[in-house]
Amino acid sequence: MNGIHDLGGMHGLGPVLPEQHEPVFHEAWEGRAFALFASTFVFAGYTVDEFRHAIEKIDAAHYLQSSYYEHWMIGFEAVLTKRGIVTSNELDARVARLRKAGH
Repeated sequence: MNGIHDLGGMHGLGPVLPEQHEPVFHEAWEGRAFALFASTFVFAGYTVDEFRHAIEKIDAAHYLQSSYYEHWMIGFEAVLTKRGIVTSNELDARVARLRKAGH
């Protein structure tokens, strides 16, 4: 597959400049997103390929405007809704509650 998510392997886009002294996670929620992979992978029974495909289906503009772990969260939402473990309405309600609580 050759899409927006493959930019790192394309020529002519300049060097990748790693962040000096980059932390493992920039924000606490990223660590929780990382932990979700193993737990949802086992619980929901999806494959790594299915998860990657969910990320590869993100709209190009949204993909470029979001962070690495935001891609993961979108992938989790896609595979978990596809498998009927959570609904879009449940996700929207949870986001609304978190916003209301100031998170």
